[in-house]
Amino acid sequence: MKKLEGLEWSGDEEKSKDDDLAEWPRPVPWRNIDAEGLDCDYALLFTQEEADSLFGRLETEVVYLTGHEARVQVFGKVHDIPRKQAVYGEPGLNYTYSGVTHCARQWTPTLEYIRDAVTKVTGQVFNFVLVNRYKDGQDHMGEHRDDERELDPLCPIASVSLGASRDFVFRHRDARGRGARRMEPVKLQLVSGSLLLMNPPTNTYWYHSLPRRRAVLQPRINLTLRRILSSEGKVGLMTRPPAPPPAKQALCSFETEDE
Repeated sequence: MKKLEGLEWSGDEEKSKDDDLAEWPRPVPWRNIDAEGLDCDYALLFTQEEADSLFGRLETEVVYLTGHEARVQVFGKVHDIPRKQAVYGEPGLNYTYSGVTHCARQWTPTLEYIRDAVTKVTGQVFNFVLVNRYKDGQDHMGEHRDDERELDPLCPIASVSLGASRDFVFRHRDARGRGARRMEPVKLQLVSGSLLLMNPPTNTYWYHSLPRRRAVLQPRINLTLRRILSSEGKVGLMTRPPAPPPAKQALCSFETEDE
């Protein structure tokens, strides 16, 4: 496991890697967000000081996509992505997103540190991360579902936020288009240092987005950690099996609200 200066796990240095992954130096109180077909868990994983340090490290480490890789195809038309993106993961992993296939770069020290921190508190192991950088509130993410066939359907998607706080909106698939059901969206504010787990079957039934917020002037980096399957439907290039998730603490519910 990577240890970063000023951001090391507490505990005995003689412990094995598996023992080290089983511990986190402080309690993580979880909140549960629950609606029809939606199951998410939210927690503050990093302190503000830790989040600021991680943000600064990522600003120097992450190499973002350029050229044709920084574009997406929507309804047959090619558009520039309204934010910066990068893909990292285990060697040989590919990920197809909006008609473009990306080859994962090797983990940076800070991305590996964050990945292992998420594994510590969730018991889940991830082999891929999509990095999104929003320069300010004008950069955004449209409504979509993470339903790519490479994703392990049994593994949650873990979203880590660093930098500016941003609104995050879930909308049920039946509340879109003609004949839509009247269903309230679920809105969250993702603050710096937070971790959001989107558990199955959330991505089957709910779209999510990060809307424009003109009042937001500061940048934000978001990491969505995923587990990618090989073409045979097996977990791709995993170095260790996922551990059972730890018991969650202080569960409570978010309320839905009108958009």
